[in-house]
Amino acid sequence: MNKLLIPCLYMLKGQAVTGFGQKNCFGDGNLTKVAKYYSDNGADELLVFDFSNGDAEHEEAIGKIKEICDAAEVPVIGAGNIKRMEDVKKLVYAGCAKAVLNASKAGNMEIMEEVSKKFGKEKIMVSISDMEEFTDNQVIIENYAGSILLLDNIQDELIAVTKIPMILHTNHGNAGEMCAQLQKETILGISGEMVSKQDADLMGFKRMCKEQGVPVNTFESAIPWSEFKLNADGMVPIIVQDYKTDEVLMLAYMNEAAYEETLRTGKMTYWSRSRDELWTKGLTSGHLQYVKELRLDCDNDTVLAKVSQIGAACHTGSRSCFFKPLVKKEYDDTNPLRVFQDVYDVILDRKVHPKEGSYTNYLFDKGIDKILKKVGEECTEIVIAAKNPDKEEIKYEISDFLYHAMVLMAEKGVTWEDITKELAHR
Repeated sequence: MNKLLIPCLYMLKGQAVTGFGQKNCFGDGNLTKVAKYYSDNGADELLVFDFSNGDAEHEEAIGKIKEICDAAEVPVIGAGNIKRMEDVKKLVYAGCAKAVLNASKAGNMEIMEEVSKKFGKEKIMVSISDMEEFTDNQVIIENYAGSILLLDNIQDELIAVTKIPMILHTNHGNAGEMCAQLQKETILGISGEMVSKQDADLMGFKRMCKEQGVPVNTFESAIPWSEFKLNADGMVPIIVQDYKTDEVLMLAYMNEAAYEETLRTGKMTYWSRSRDELWTKGLTSGHLQYVKELRLDCDNDTVLAKVSQIGAACHTGSRSCFFKPLVKKEYDDTNPLRVFQDVYDVILDRKVHPKEGSYTNYLFDKGIDKILKKVGEECTEIVIAAKNPDKEEIKYEISDFLYHAMVLMAEKGVTWEDITKELAHR
C-alpha cells in the first residue's frame, strides 16, 4: 500500500489559520484556494480541523468543509467539533471520506460503535494524543475505527501494542525523519507542519521517499520513452483533455526532457518549438495543467493527457484552442452527463428567468410541497410501469421522474456534480 502525504487545514471562523490555537491566517486564509493548491501539488488526502465554537458557527464550518471537498480533488478527512452521531453524518454528507473522533472525549467513544456500523469502519478515524487514551479504549478503537490519527510522537509505543494503521500528525522532524517514519509498516501517512507548509515540495519529498524504498504515489511511466515512436524532430504530439468533461483543450509536443519533467512535477511540460526550450504550461500565466492521467495510443506515437486545467488552455484566453467551427452536421448528443446537465441548465434558467406558460415555472411557483408530490407520483408511475412487459413505458416514466428530480435539485441547490461526486465516493 502506498504511503500518504496529508496536508492539514486548520479552520477558524471560515478561514485557514496556521495551527492549533492560532488566529493568524495561513496565506490569505482562503480555505478552498489552499485545498486546491495542495491537491494539485502532490497531496494524497487533506485533513481539516474545525475549531468552531457553538452550533451556529459549527453549521457554517460544515458549509466551508463542503466547499473544501468540492474544490479538492483528493479525499478529505474531517476532524474537530464532533460531539454526536449527527456531526459525523454532516461531515460525511458534506463529502468527507472519513471523520475523526477524539478519544479524549468520552462521548465520542460512546458513539463509536453506532457511527461505525452506520457509515462503515473505513470512514471512522480516532485521534490519540497519549497512550492512556488508546489503552483505555483499545477494544472499541480496534473494533470500530479504521485508522488512528496520532497527535503526538508516541508511534513506537503504539505500534508495540496494535496493528491498526496510523496517520502521524506532527510538527517535529525533517524530511529524512519523516521518510524514516513512513518506512514503518503501521504508519500509513504523514500530516502536520512539514507537509502543510506553503512552500512544501510534496512531489520532491515523494521522490526522496521513493529512493529510500518507501512506496508513494508518484507518476511512473508504464512504457519507457525508448518505446515511443518519435517524429523527425524527436518528439511526440500530446492531445490534452479536461479530465472531468473530456473536452479537448489543446495540442502540443514533448521531447524526452519534457516528458520526464512532466512525470517529475505532475505539471504538463512541453517542448516549445518556437522558443526551442522546455515550457511548463501556465508557469507565467498561472494557467497550469495538473496531470491526472497519461495514455499512449496503439502506434506508440501520440499521447493523450487528461488534466485539471486552471483557467484557459488557449493563449487567446479561450478555454479550448478548438473554438473555430468549420463543418457541423446536426445530431442528437446522447452523452448521458451532457444531456442531464443541459436539461438541468434549462431548469435553472427557468428558475432565474421565468417563462410564461412554462410547466417548470408552474412547479417553482407552487413550491416545494408540489415538487415533492410530483416526485412521489412519478416514483409510483415507475413501479406501475415496471409491472408491464413494455420497456418503452418504463423509459418514459423514468424520464419523467428524472425531470422532476432535477426540478427538486434546482429548488434545493443540488447540482449534478454534487450527485456524481457522492456516487464516486461510494
